[in-house]
Amino acid sequence: MAKNNNRDLATNRKARHDYFIDDTLEAGIALKGTEVKSIRKGRANLKESYGIIIEGEVFVEGMHVSPYEQGNRFNEDPLRKRKLLLHKSEIRKLKRQVDQKGVTLVPLRLYLKNGRVKLELAIARGKKLYDKRDAIAKRDSERRMRQARDY
Repeated sequence: MAKNNNRDLATNRKARHDYFIDDTLEAGIALKGTEVKSIRKGRANLKESYGIIIEGEVFVEGMHVSPYEQGNRFNEDPLRKRKLLLHKSEIRKLKRQVDQKGVTLVPLRLYLKNGRVKLELAIARGKKLYDKRDAIAKRDSERRMRQARDY
C-alpha cells in the first residue's frame, strides 16, 4: 500500500510576493529517472519558472533540476522544458484564462504525493510595485501589533 505523504520538495516563495494567486491546480509532471532522483534529494528550483501552453499541451519552463551525481550520461539538460500532465478540459480552461490580459501560469511548489512528483500550478495576475509595497506595509504592521500584544 502506498504511503500518503505530501512532502514539499521545492517551493516558489517569490511567486506569492510578485503575483495575486487566483486559482491553483495540481498537475503531474513528465520527468526522466535521474530527474526524479535529483528532485527527491531537493535539488530543484522553481524561482524563475513559468507555465506555457503550446498546441494544447502545458509545459513548465525555467524550472532548474540539478543533474544527479550518479546519473552520468543519463542526466538531462537542467533547464529543459517539462510537460505537465493535465486533462484536456483543464488545459482548455487554463488556455481561456491565460488568454486574458495580465494572467499567467506560475508554479508554486513541487511535492510528492503517493510517491509521485506533482506540481502545484497557479493562475496568477502580476502585482504592481505599489501592490507589493502595500503587502509589505500590512505585514509589518501586523508584526508590530503581534509584538506589542506579546509584551
